[in-house]
Amino acid sequence: MEQMKATNALAPFLALTKSASSPRAAADLITRATSAPNTFIFAELLQAPQIQALAESADHASHLTLLKIFSYGTYTDYRNTSSLPALNEAQTLKLRQLSLLTLAKSQTDLSYTSLLGHLGLETTRELEDLVISAIYAGLLNATLDPYHKLVAVSSVAPLRDLPPNSIPQMLSTLSEWSTRCVSTLADLERQIASIKAVAKQRAKEEEEWAATVEKLVEGKGSGDSKDKGKEVDEKSSGSSLFAGLGRKLGAGAASKRPSGEGEEDEAMEVDDEDELTKGKPNAKKRGFGLLGGK
Repeated sequence: MEQMKATNALAPFLALTKSASSPRAAADLITRATSAPNTFIFAELLQAPQIQALAESADHASHLTLLKIFSYGTYTDYRNTSSLPALNEAQTLKLRQLSLLTLAKSQTDLSYTSLLGHLGLETTRELEDLVISAIYAGLLNATLDPYHKLVAVSSVAPLRDLPPNSIPQMLSTLSEWSTRCVSTLADLERQIASIKAVAKQRAKEEEEWAATVEKLVEGKGSGDSKDKGKEVDEKSSGSSLFAGLGRKLGAGAASKRPSGEGEEDEAMEVDDEDELTKGKPNAKKRGFGLLGGK
């Protein structure tokens, strides 16, 4: 948006270059273009043949140098270069705004003290007014921090021309950035593969552990069933043994009793049993009941 606005602002001056047949007219065109509002990009004007012809003019070659400073230089470059045309108020403000844009892009020291020196300003109030004007012109987004004496820049508009021979350096920088990106992506892929391998191994170990636990549970259940069956068999065998022993003893006692004495002997046997089990409630549980009768 800012680039389109700046390009449209410069378009009338590009059209006037065709009629700037003399060095004086070309120099005047440079002064008008650098003083006009919203003109922040000057590369096309700088490349015009009529403007480049000023390099052959002894009287107006300084205007070509001035246009180069407006295109990609700073206010410090202007002060350090001798024999340049004097700047009017509009040119001074614009060159300082463009210089602030360059300083913000390079992420240099943006303290009040540093900016005052780079921009040729004397008071803090002048610096703050300049930053505010740059913000309203759409050159950057920034906030003032008077307490810490800093200018905090959050974004910068792409409104400065590239200096000569800067493309090879940009290509080198982009190549280095691309190499770092490729290396970073390779590292990420290796890390992802390592994480997947660890996750796969962990899942396999969990499956093996679950299978082991399941086998242990099944083995314990079958062992309990065998123990219970063995206990039941032992109990039934004991009961059968005692029952058979009681029947044999009862049959032997009955065969030894003489005839006619059965009822008396049976009554005496019951009385003897009552005497023996008196005060012993658990006697029958120990097997005497099985031995005494059916």
